Amino acid sequence: MLDTIYDWAKFNFECGNYKGATEYLDLFRSVAPTNHAKQRPARWGKAAGEILLQEWDTALADLNQLKADIDNSVDRVPITESLNDRAWLIHWSLYVFFNHPKGKDLIVDWCMGGPDYLNAIQTLCPHILRYLVVAILTNRRRRHVIKDVIEIIKQEAPNYKDPVTEFVISLFVEYDFDKSQKQLKECEIVLENDFFLVGCVNDFIDSARQYIFETYCRIHSRISIPVLAETLHLNADEAEKWIANVIRNARLDAKIDAAKGEVLMGIPALSSYQMLIEKTKTLALRTQQMVNQVDKRVGGRTTAGYQEVV
Repeated sequence: MLDTIYDWAKFNFECGNYKGATEYLDLFRSVAPTNHAKQRPARWGKAAGEILLQEWDTALADLNQLKADIDNSVDRVPITESLNDRAWLIHWSLYVFFNHPKGKDLIVDWCMGGPDYLNAIQTLCPHILRYLVVAILTNRRRRHVIKDVIEIIKQEAPNYKDPVTEFVISLFVEYDFDKSQKQLKECEIVLENDFFLVGCVNDFIDSARQYIFETYCRIHSRISIPVLAETLHLNADEAEKWIANVIRNARLDAKIDAAKGEVLMGIPALSSYQMLIEKTKTLALRTQQMVNQVDKRVGGRTTAGYQEVV
């Protein structure tokens, strides 16, 4: 009887009746024993149906349950299977992350909340870094993890790079503003052609410009508005209004001298306590990265045949 319900749900799914499929899979999961071999496939199927129906809240609930199932079974399955399960879960979750109102927070929580999913990304799917970077740069509440993700991008540079990750390196590591502007143009093209990120283009470009301005301000004491306008591809009047908004929103210690057409920056004092925190807060992440590198060198990439599915 249970197999009949499962097979009927699968048949409905293959016929495009996703609503009926999710209902039958829900019925199957409610009556089947928790240790039934098809419990997890039924959860995957139900999540897939809800994604296709664009029912983001229920899809997120099922993906969270899948995440819990995968995390709880880590001691009972080979590590390569756990890595594959987590990699597939991250890919499926992109549909929810970039459609759910809280999705950009969730992708950061999943990927940066611990070593497990970060390890899966670095080992099997470093291209997920593009989506993680976009979620961080377009979400001001998550700007505190930028330094952590920069370290990951630098570590994975030999294995993966694209205009989005290159933009991060050129701006936050190399402080090459001309290069970052060129990369930003390429980012716009990449995002416009990315199924998941096409809706983030305007937010990303606006946020990237703000980060360029803030970074530029922190290493210069006096900035010419016309020069900055050219860097940001804005005319002088638009640039002055845009700069005023950024100074206000980012609470920068700066003021605009309209007569001279300049932005004057204050010089904030950094306490010894703040300097110590800046030096030590990434130690845990770097330690995990070293462990990952040792694992790769000792064991090799056992799943090198894994293919990108995005």
